[in-house]
Formats: sequence, structure tokens, C-alpha cells
Amino acid sequence: MIRFDLKCERGCEFDAWFKDNSAFEKVKASGGLGCAHCGSSRVEKALMAPGVSTSRAKSGGSVETPDGAGGQMASLSSPEDPELARRLKHLREYLDKNSNDVGADFPEEARKIHYGEADSRQIHGVATPEEAKELSEEGVAVAPLPPLPRRSD
Repeated sequence: MIRFDLKCERGCEFDAWFKDNSAFEKVKASGGLGCAHCGSSRVEKALMAPGVSTSRAKSGGSVETPDGAGGQMASLSSPEDPELARRLKHLREYLDKNSNDVGADFPEEARKIHYGEADSRQIHGVATPEEAKELSEEGVAVAPLPPLPRRSD
């Protein structure tokens, strides 16, 4: 798995995970790649620095990703940065408005949509790291989400 920093034509920046560069190119060519903020379909890879895991970083809050690539992580369970909190709230609202929460059925539903066995639609839900890796290896476009604020029902 590889994380790409992405940027849309309107200047929004976000990231997404892919099996490899060819998986990114395949999703982009199919039109399945859109901006996580504004929905623009014109998305390109942004310049990015490689993630290097060091012993100092590991002792300071870094975690190992499932594939062992490692990298700095931020604790998002109770963000202290008001801008981060606002953006996470915006992401929660966007997901609630524009995708279906399929919960633990996410891997099964994502496969059905990918293989044309279910109507194409935006979904989100829960998957284990192993399930996400399997989906990615099958060419199903998936991306992890940070912990989001609770719904304000």
C-alpha cells in the first residue's frame, strides 16, 4: 500500500491509499477518483516527501502501518486544533450527505459495486486492515478515514 498526496484543480489537498502506482492510474483513468473536499474529478498527485520511519519518530507517537512502511500519525480522537476539528466535522457532514454507511458490510458491498453486482454509489463503513488490503489487491478503490466526530443527530 502507498499513500499519495493529491491535489484537485481547485487547490484542495488530501491523501488516499492505493495498492501501487498502477492502481492509482487505473482508478484515475476510470473516473473513480474525486476530491475528498469539493468533489472535483480533476485530481493529480501532489509533490510529497517520502515517509521515513526513524527510532526517534517511533518513540514520539509514530505507528507502523500494516505494510510496515511507517510514518508520523496524529491523534485525532480529540483534536485540539480548531481548524482540524472543523475539517473533520465537515468530512463527517459530507459523508453523511453524499454516501451510504454500510457499516461492517463494507467489504462485501464494495466488492459488489466493483464487480457490477450492485448499483454504483458512494459508500463508507468498517473494514479490518486485512480486508482493506484484500480489496485494494482486487483493484477496489478504498481509502482509510480518520476517526470522525460523532453525528450531531
